[in-house]
Amino acid sequence: MTRATTALRVFADEIGFLTLLHSPRDTKLLLLQRLVRFLAFGSATLVLVLFLRALDIPEARIGLFMTLTLLGDVVISLVLTVFADGIGRRVTLAFGALCMVVSGIAFALSSNFWVLLVAAVFGVISPSGNEIGPFRAIEESVIAGLTAREERTGLLVWYTIFGYTGASLGVLVCGWAVAGVQSHGWEVLESYRLVFWVYAILGAAKFSMCLFLTERCESNKEKAEVTSIPASGDETQPLLASADDESTLHSENNAAKPAPPSKESPLQKLRPKISDESIWILWKLCLLFCMDSMASSLVSSSWMTYFFALKFHLSQGTLGTLFFVCNVLSTMSNFAATPLARRIGLIKTMVFTHIPASIALALTPLPSNALAAMALLALRYSTNSMDQAPRQAFISAAVLPEERTAVMGVLNVGKTLSQSVGPSITGTLAEKKLFWVAFVVAGGLKVTYDVFMLVMFLGHRTVEERAEQSLVGQAEAPLETEAEAEGETTGRAESGRDQNA
Repeated sequence: MTRATTALRVFADEIGFLTLLHSPRDTKLLLLQRLVRFLAFGSATLVLVLFLRALDIPEARIGLFMTLTLLGDVVISLVLTVFADGIGRRVTLAFGALCMVVSGIAFALSSNFWVLLVAAVFGVISPSGNEIGPFRAIEESVIAGLTAREERTGLLVWYTIFGYTGASLGVLVCGWAVAGVQSHGWEVLESYRLVFWVYAILGAAKFSMCLFLTERCESNKEKAEVTSIPASGDETQPLLASADDESTLHSENNAAKPAPPSKESPLQKLRPKISDESIWILWKLCLLFCMDSMASSLVSSSWMTYFFALKFHLSQGTLGTLFFVCNVLSTMSNFAATPLARRIGLIKTMVFTHIPASIALALTPLPSNALAAMALLALRYSTNSMDQAPRQAFISAAVLPEERTAVMGVLNVGKTLSQSVGPSITGTLAEKKLFWVAFVVAGGLKVTYDVFMLVMFLGHRTVEERAEQSLVGQAEAPLETEAEAEGETTGRAESGRDQNA
């Protein structure tokens, strides 16, 4: 093997490409589903407001439309993710894909505000291009269960990259497609409806991919449970242990204990069982993630674009180039998250990459020169998303395998609720000529989130880590007993020789 080939293999391993290449078929299907889903989300986001304005719907009602859409997503996502393991993960994913199909068809055919609102609230339409619906929590839970601990962060990095890639392609293709059909004589409204027909087709494609997922995607509580192990306050690396280790520990400790007959109702059987320790972790993470999400919503991409256009009078072409470059930087930086997490750990990777981005965000409105402000924005995007994959890997390891879907679902719901608060606050500040306050407050909240994350979880030992150490202890115990027995035998033999002498 040549030196160049060796270097290439090392690089591919560092960025997690080899892990992706050798991952199970179910994992590859889930990544492909995310790509297709974000193709749909990105395309719909580009024309959603324009479509509603073309229907002569006032801006105030459009704002209400988006708020109610997010609130509807909160309720539906919470219900579906909490009961996903009981209903079936594949069934839940397929149902979400069908909701995309129904929403796309409704937007393609109807012009009635209330019909569109019902389709958006009870279906799946992303008003901002971000993740919406029950998909992310379930997919990340499945990927975590199918992936060994040392490979999990790398695959979650690729999961993030597939989403960014899909959204970017969706916006690009949708923009050129709409412009192309309009140049051939299509009416504006009809060109927008074409996008929603494509949205429905992509939803159908996602549904068809759900049919090829295997039984391995489902939660297997008997194999995934871990016996209760006392918590400790020290963090060691690696943070993650494999699900196979957990199942081995459980089977050894419970092989001779028959399960008592269940007296639970069907609804109680569907409801996930979350341990007291995981509940406590969930609440702490939920509060911290909500703080971070609210800060992000204060300076969302739409508000950021408006700020640069307002302060520096940038053209639409310049703005498009600026944010395209920023998104490329954000995508590429994710490749560094995996090797960094292997070397310094998940928590430190999350915090030490996020703090520079938070400081750059707070400083963005200060320069009077456009290039300086652009440089700060680029710096923020360069490290802002590097915490995503390590964060999801940490959550996967911090709770029991059968709790992952519900915990991730609750966290995503909390983040979505928090995101609905910021835009109205920023709008009020902009109206009062205090736009810069939104950046400073958002940056301050994010730095506060980083500090609390470091303080609360740097010394936290996860469920998987404690399970792994317990297995090591069980393996070492027989060796210690054997060594002690040999020592006693040797001692008795030497004592007998002394007496004979």
